[in-house]
Amino acid sequence: MTLKSYYCYILTNKNRTVLYTGYTEDLNIRLKQHKAGKGALFTKKYNISYLVYFEKYEDIQVAKKRERQLKNWHKEWKWNLIKATNPSLKTTDIN
Repeated sequence: MTLKSYYCYILTNKNRTVLYTGYTEDLNIRLKQHKAGKGALFTKKYNISYLVYFEKYEDIQVAKKRERQLKNWHKEWKWNLIKATNPSLKTTDIN
């Protein structure tokens, strides 16, 4: 039996001025949806499609809970979290 994976992730825009937090069970598909403007209205409005951070979980409820937690964080706290694992702020642009 293969365990499913769920992800809590943070995206940003090209200029790294806006952050978006979400969760999904298929990170690649979800990122492509965001890139195509079909992810969320917020990501479409602010051109958010660069992955800067993600966490992987085996339980969807844990991923959802983490997403809600991160959504309540201040922007500075999110940037500190991102920089802890991605200090050069490398982004992955979804094609």
